[in-house]
Amino acid sequence: MKIATWNVNSLSVRLPQVLAWLAANPVDALCLQELKLSDDKFPHAALQAAGYDAVALGQKTYNGVAILSRHRLNAVVRNIPDFGDEQARVIAATLDSPLGPLRLLNGYFVNGQEPGSEKFAYKLRWLQALQDMVRAELAAHPRLVLAGDFNVAPQDRDSYDPEGLRETIHHTSAERAHFQALLALGLADAFRMFEQPGKSYSWWDYRMLGFQKNRGLRIDHILVSAALRPAVSACMIDRAPRKNPQPSDHAPVVLTVG
Repeated sequence: MKIATWNVNSLSVRLPQVLAWLAANPVDALCLQELKLSDDKFPHAALQAAGYDAVALGQKTYNGVAILSRHRLNAVVRNIPDFGDEQARVIAATLDSPLGPLRLLNGYFVNGQEPGSEKFAYKLRWLQALQDMVRAELAAHPRLVLAGDFNVAPQDRDSYDPEGLRETIHHTSAERAHFQALLALGLADAFRMFEQPGKSYSWWDYRMLGFQKNRGLRIDHILVSAALRPAVSACMIDRAPRKNPQPSDHAPVVLTVG
């Protein structure tokens, strides 16, 4: 079974790329972030024609998350319970997968703009609320995957310039501590379970030939629970879609289980 995550940076713009990628990579489930469209504009029909049902939490112009699946989805939760967030950032569902029920949490984590800003304070509050949600979800669903655009480069090796960018957004000690707190709940960074090429990134700035020069960050992650970890057989970043005309600035991350 394969589960992928991809910040598409506008599903309305990049739906043809998503459909083409799914045709070439028929994953069991795909978590999308940054839909940038409202629920009434979500392309259910096009995705169903490709073999995928979907649950979504949209927001006009900004944010938005969805789970696409070849298997039945149930017990859907939209956004973090009791957090009172107006931004569409989290969706969770249980997949009736061939390997048994699997709880999938998809998050578009807060960017945070810059340390010391109001948006950064919101990011830290949001991360704490997410941690509380994940703790509760793990108690109810031991077989769990947390995937998405985390907007955190957890280690120096996840940044093209760790010294120059130290304590800037995505690199701060506070953000990295929250990432470690998620791992402390019993989750594992699936990508780091395997030997990986150096300078492996999932996001590159559109400006200044960021992709061509591999000036990137690894900020898109898939975390797996202890109950699933023995079944994980691979995790990789698919750089190919970043070479498309008018690409997203993010590349898909793909997890293989079983």
